Amino acid sequence: MARKRTVEDLEVRNPMIPDLQPPTRNPQSAIRNLQSFWLDRPVFVTGCAGLLGSWLTIALVERGASVVGLVRDEVPFSHLRRSGYQDRIAVVRGDVTDYELIERALNEYEIDAVFHLAAQTIVPIANRAPLSTFEANAKGTWTVLEAARRSPKVTRVAVASTDKAYGAQEKLPYTEDDPLLGCYPYDVSKACADLIARAYAATYDLPVAVTRCANLYGGGDLNWSRIVPGTIRSTIRGERPIIRSDGTPLHDYLYVKDAVHAYLTLAEHLDEPGAQGEAFNFGMDAPKSVLEMVQTIIAVSDHPELEPMVLADAPHEIQAQYLDSSKAHRVLGWSPRYSLEEGLRETLEWYREFLSR
Repeated sequence: MARKRTVEDLEVRNPMIPDLQPPTRNPQSAIRNLQSFWLDRPVFVTGCAGLLGSWLTIALVERGASVVGLVRDEVPFSHLRRSGYQDRIAVVRGDVTDYELIERALNEYEIDAVFHLAAQTIVPIANRAPLSTFEANAKGTWTVLEAARRSPKVTRVAVASTDKAYGAQEKLPYTEDDPLLGCYPYDVSKACADLIARAYAATYDLPVAVTRCANLYGGGDLNWSRIVPGTIRSTIRGERPIIRSDGTPLHDYLYVKDAVHAYLTLAEHLDEPGAQGEAFNFGMDAPKSVLEMVQTIIAVSDHPELEPMVLADAPHEIQAQYLDSSKAHRVLGWSPRYSLEEGLRETLEWYREFLSR
């Protein structure tokens, strides 16, 4: 009996998408970047259809990489599919916890670089379904890392953790030396992934590093319960945005293109001293309250007169979570390229186009 086909090599086409570089980019510099580190490099991206995965995959394709993406469920409105870039990569269909599938993909495509982004990322879903969250986020991580360890071709692995892994702490901002004190299912699952990744680096000398990003926002996030897409959709419709908390929780927000820049920069440095086996915070180092974030979105929208409705009904909200990104600045030379207002304006334009359809 023939095995079920699990890999699709799809035809290439050239859709128009928004420029991935910051507004002040140097065109000659961009051309050099496109022809350098990632050109023809075989890259495996788990979670390639997610918010970050879509933008990262597009950036890799634009830089000439040979991208293979892991897709579990078909998401017709993902940014990767709508942009047309899913038709420019090889797609492996299956679950990140399927060891045989991951091992086969790494070996058959002779993968050099791995970006492990696949995860269950929605906190309310994690609270309702902790087992599937632990399965995806913890087991999925050790599955990818074990396959990478056994692959003779893999030279670098970037694993996505989160600022949520730090949990609630009195000392702020978080630095990479702070303990991981997450206590809810999502936080704990990502802390496990974080520790597993660094265990593989320490025990097996696997060239892996961990990213701990601030709250990501950008076009392609269709989870309308999140603050940025929910608020933007309300402002586009001329409706008052809803704040579930009392508006005072303090968080750091990072534009998805700056997160892509962070992942690429980290991977490019993984064969240098000071990166392998390390965790890196990536954020703006400029925390905003939920109310301030909503007011900033309203200010850049077409309805600056709107006033948010504050429900004060978010009992498990951590009051303050934000990062110190100085290690990434110092070791990797990374810094965000977009201000909050620039990132939100681009995000607003993405949602205007999306909702108009």
